[in-house]
Amino acid sequence: MSRTDYFDDPNAPRAQRIVPAVTAFVVNERGELLLERRSDNGRWGMPGGGLEIGENLPGAVVREVREETGIEVEVTGLVGTYSDPGHVIEFSDGEVRQEFSLCFRARPVGGRLAASCESFEVRWVPREGLDGLDIAPTTRLRIDHGFRNEEAPHLG
Repeated sequence: MSRTDYFDDPNAPRAQRIVPAVTAFVVNERGELLLERRSDNGRWGMPGGGLEIGENLPGAVVREVREETGIEVEVTGLVGTYSDPGHVIEFSDGEVRQEFSLCFRARPVGGRLAASCESFEVRWVPREGLDGLDIAPTTRLRIDHGFRNEEAPHLG
């Protein structure tokens, strides 16, 4: 399924629902960030996805990172909350969502990099390599907040 992201676009379709989602800011011992080139829009992003019935937020982070990248993680904190009503996501099946995502800080504890059906490619990216990648503005905001490593999470 493909998706189109709208950012403060007056021509964006009207959101029909809000779905709780998580993303993972995962940095290895070399300071490289875990990213995937998403199969739904071709852009680079942090692993993540929707919360499933019967799981908690940290469990969703662990599951999504493993499924999308092959890396096992331990959740260590919260980067921030993101619920910008100006960010609307339209899926190819007709569903339209308002963004609602919690970005968690996590550290790798095992596994091996492996792309999935949700990602064309996964890799560890050095901070100085981020500017050369096609990254959505809302994802870039989360990355910037993650690297700030502030004590209090971003609330937005």
